[in-house]
Amino acid sequence: MSPTPAPNAALTLQLARDTLAIEADAVRAMAARLDDRFVQATRALLACRGRVVVTGMGKSGHVGRKIAATLASTGTPAMFVHPAEASHGDLGMITAADVVLAISNSGESEELTAILPLIKRMGVPLLAMTGRAGSSLGRHADVVLDTAVDKEACPHNLAPTASTTAQLAMGDALAVAVLSARGFKPDDFARSHPGGALGRKLLTLVSDVMRPADAAPRVAPGARLPEMMREISAKGLGATAVVDADDRPLGIFTDGDLRRLIEQGADLTAVTAEQAMHRRPRTVAPDALAVEAADLMEQHRITSVLVVDADGRLCGALNSHDLMRAKVI
Repeated sequence: MSPTPAPNAALTLQLARDTLAIEADAVRAMAARLDDRFVQATRALLACRGRVVVTGMGKSGHVGRKIAATLASTGTPAMFVHPAEASHGDLGMITAADVVLAISNSGESEELTAILPLIKRMGVPLLAMTGRAGSSLGRHADVVLDTAVDKEACPHNLAPTASTTAQLAMGDALAVAVLSARGFKPDDFARSHPGGALGRKLLTLVSDVMRPADAAPRVAPGARLPEMMREISAKGLGATAVVDADDRPLGIFTDGDLRRLIEQGADLTAVTAEQAMHRRPRTVAPDALAVEAADLMEQHRITSVLVVDADGRLCGALNSHDLMRAKVI
């Protein structure tokens, strides 16, 4: 077998630029054609009492799966149904409360057109995303979204490229319009993505990651340095709270404070916690977001914060390592 020739670098880059330009032009042209039909489609999705059922064959089907996933993750229950499988029982997944979004560039995909009369007979609203409004799909649809393109990016004008980009962009436009109308917020998105970085940041509370009260280091104001260091070492926070008789923090003493005392030549045998502590320590509530604690640490260039309850009593502690383990930072 002869080796594959190395691609011509200049030609390769030119083809890439041409592809991106053709697809960008297709999306811009589609944006310019948007009209009240897009508004009608958005209203249909908002009025849907069931799920948005997305369907399409081939490359349009792959795009449809992504559109369904985007809708579902932004507050609109959606699923993808393969049109060929729909003819063999999966049509039963569609109910009268649903809305169907059918995608086909030609509008004549045999598997899709076969189920259109059945969808119409059920009285289910049918939205079409097609490059040919006069096609079978376009004629059956209640609303037609025009995703026509002048040409594909494929040099032979055959492989679905610009057309599928247009479909994907139109799906994103629908999802964004609907989520905006629903008042969908970042915390709503986080609830759909609890395993992602955004979910962790918007759903993880201080109480989820903090060290509990019995693991939070604390000493009385009159404690001497050996007692403070034993507490710091035993609890492994790198700091200890200094609390009053009611367990309310008066200050905090850290490893860094010890280094500064040594540098200053202080009498380490005589110094007390009250003398060595930083007064008015940074605190957070257990029901605060963990990311707020991270912001507090960054803002004040500290590595630990104390957690206090509604009465101001020490109920936990948190440092940057706890936040990193929870993947909040």
